[in-house]
Amino acid sequence: MENRGLIFIPDISGFTRFVNETEIEHSRYIIQELLEVLINSNQIGLEISEIEGDAILFYKYGDAPELKAIYQQVEKMFCEFHRRLIAYEQRRICRCNACKSANDLTLKVITHYGEFTGYNVKNFSKLIGKDIILAHQLLKNDIDHHEYWLVTDGLMKDDLPTDLPQWVAWSSSTKQTDNGKVGFQYTHLGQLKDSIPADTLPQLEINDKVKMFSVSREIDAEINTLFYTMVDFSSRQNWQEGIKKTDEVSHTLTQIGTRHRCILEKGHVLMYTSSFSHSPDKIVYSETEAKKKHENLFTFEKTGENKTRITVDVYLKKNLIVQTIFNLTMKKKFENSFRQSLENLAALVKGGKLPVEV
Repeated sequence: MENRGLIFIPDISGFTRFVNETEIEHSRYIIQELLEVLINSNQIGLEISEIEGDAILFYKYGDAPELKAIYQQVEKMFCEFHRRLIAYEQRRICRCNACKSANDLTLKVITHYGEFTGYNVKNFSKLIGKDIILAHQLLKNDIDHHEYWLVTDGLMKDDLPTDLPQWVAWSSSTKQTDNGKVGFQYTHLGQLKDSIPADTLPQLEINDKVKMFSVSREIDAEINTLFYTMVDFSSRQNWQEGIKKTDEVSHTLTQIGTRHRCILEKGHVLMYTSSFSHSPDKIVYSETEAKKKHENLFTFEKTGENKTRITVDVYLKKNLIVQTIFNLTMKKKFENSFRQSLENLAALVKGGKLPVEV
């Protein structure tokens, strides 16, 4: 059995063609994260031969596992894949085509048992064999659904299994391959989505808070262009007073729950993206300090063609002593700092171009 084993290929599909570099870059990050979810969901000791674009070639030498064990692996990967997509849809801030269409991504799994072997080229290991080729050819078939589990007849053996969930319904088909016609069974996986719990957003905003001051300014910029310029952590030091740089951003694509560190003249502060809402004429976004001592709420309101009013509301956790000290010693300084920051933002966004289509 040394050269025989299970071939297991989960394949992601569904991204449309993107129109600019930002969307291509965002799709790459999303796919990378989903591939990591699939790898981390491996529970039956599968080995990875290679990652092939949007698919992973897993394998396991030896006797074929019981079909129930393979189903449980398929179920685990499918549910974790869609759990991540649900969470991303609930938390996302970017509205480019790639990010908006992420929730439409689908997953299919090809499973086959056959002969193959490996070879090494420097630090790289590759699998070869007619059954590896066959499994890849099965990725393209006449199944008219996008989410399914395909099992070749050789892996299915003689009888359809009876120890799988009752909703599993098998259909038969064949595929003409380089090695002749191959029969297979397949079942749709969409019903598994009903078992995935709704995503619970993290509670990052301060519940018991008091507004200390507001500053506002109308800026000659389209609302989305202004917002995405403001929320770009890599350029935060170019407009916000007191910040030398921003680093340790916890997620490449900013979303609710993303943490970033602001390096100040003295020390640093950890902030979380804590809320977001979007409509064509109004965007509301907040950042909350990690220990929930203060919170900045940014409101963007469209006031005309390529004109937007941005308002910053600064909150503190309700505490009479802290509020009094702030009003006496720091309020004026912070107000002036935020007013200057909005002046800087207005200058920064001039001539700016929205990097994504929204």
